[in-house]
Amino acid sequence: MLKEEINRKEKKVEYVELIYDLIFVYVIGRNNSLLHNFAGGFVEFGAFMAYIMTTLAVIQIWNYTTYYINIYGRHGIRDHVFMFVNMFLLYFVGEGTRIDWQGFHTQYHIAWALILINIGLQYLIELRNHKEEENRKQITKMFMILFAEALLVLADIMAFKMTGTTWLSLIAIIFGMVAVLFGGQRKSAGFVDFTHLSERAMLYVVFSFGEMIIGISDYFDGDFSLRSTYFALMAFLIVVGLFLSYGVFYDHIIDREMKTNGLKYMLGHIVLIFSMNNITNGLEFMQQEELALLPKIVFLVLSFILFFISLFTLGKGYVRTGCRKYDTLCTRAAVLCAVFASLMFLIRNDMFINIAATVLFIFVMFDMIYRYATMPEGRMSA
Repeated sequence: MLKEEINRKEKKVEYVELIYDLIFVYVIGRNNSLLHNFAGGFVEFGAFMAYIMTTLAVIQIWNYTTYYINIYGRHGIRDHVFMFVNMFLLYFVGEGTRIDWQGFHTQYHIAWALILINIGLQYLIELRNHKEEENRKQITKMFMILFAEALLVLADIMAFKMTGTTWLSLIAIIFGMVAVLFGGQRKSAGFVDFTHLSERAMLYVVFSFGEMIIGISDYFDGDFSLRSTYFALMAFLIVVGLFLSYGVFYDHIIDREMKTNGLKYMLGHIVLIFSMNNITNGLEFMQQEELALLPKIVFLVLSFILFFISLFTLGKGYVRTGCRKYDTLCTRAAVLCAVFASLMFLIRNDMFINIAATVLFIFVMFDMIYRYATMPEGRMSA
C-alpha cells in the first residue's frame, strides 16, 4: 500500500489531455490504412502484422501517458511541455506508418523510443518530490520499465538492418505490458484516481467511435435507392448499438469510484479499442467487392465478438457492489456470440440478411446489458 498522498482532490480531465488524444486519432487512422493493402482476396499478411504492432504500440503509449498524468500529473507547465513534445514525436510515428514502412523504420523507432524516454524522464523528475521509500521504489520501477522498453525499440533498428525482421518491436510491447502489470503499477491503488482514469479511457473510446462513424461514410453514397439506404441504415445502427452497449457499461455497471490501480481495466481497453479499429476496417471491407467474401465475414464477426469479450472483461473486478450474477450475464453473452458466429457462417452469401442479423445480434446484446444494469437485483443504488 502506498503511504504518501499525491493529490487526493478529484482530478478533472483537462483540455490539454483532450488535445493530446486528438493526435492519437490521426495515428490510429494511419494504422488503419495499413489494412487497405490486399493480396489473394484479403489483407496482405505483412500489412496485417504491421497493423497489429503499430496499433498496440500507440495504445500503449497512450496508456503510459494517462497513468502518469492520473497519478502524478499536476497540469502544470512541465506536464504540458512533455505532452506537446510527445504530440510532435507522434507525427513522425504516424508518417512512418505506411505499407512501405521499411523505408521509415528508423524514423518510426527513434520517435517511438524518444516518446518512451520522455515519459520515463517525467517519472525520474517526479522522484525528487517523494521521500517515502516505497513510493520511490514504485516510481523507479516505472522509469526503468520505460527506459528498458525504449532500449528494446532502439535495438530493433539494428536488428532490422541486420536480419530484416522486427520481432524486437513486438517483444518490446509485450515486455512493457507484462512489466507494468506485474511490477510497475501493481501497488498503485492508493494513488490512482479511478474516476479520472475511467473517464480518460471512455474519451479514447468515444474518439474511436468517431473513427468508426467516419469509416461507415462510404455507405452513404448519395444514391437514395432502397438498397443503398438499407445498407447505410444498417451500418449506422451497428455503430449506435455498439456505442450504447459501452455507454451502459460505463454509466451503470462499472464502479468508477472504487479504489483500484485499474490495470486490468486499462489493459481491457487496449483490446477493446483494437477490436473497434478492426470493426471500422471490417465495415469498410464489406463495401469492397474485390475482397473474398468468407475472409472479410470472418474478420468482421471475430471483431464484433472480440469487442464484446473485452467489454464484458471490463466488468471483471470493477462491477458495482449492487450488481449481482455478473457471471450469468457473461455466460449468456458467450452463448449469443456462438449463435451469431454460426448463423453468420450459414448466411454469409446473402448480404441483405447477414447485415440485418448483425444489427439484431448487437441490439439483443445491448438489451441484455441494459436489462442487467437496470433490473432491481442488478442495479446499484444511486
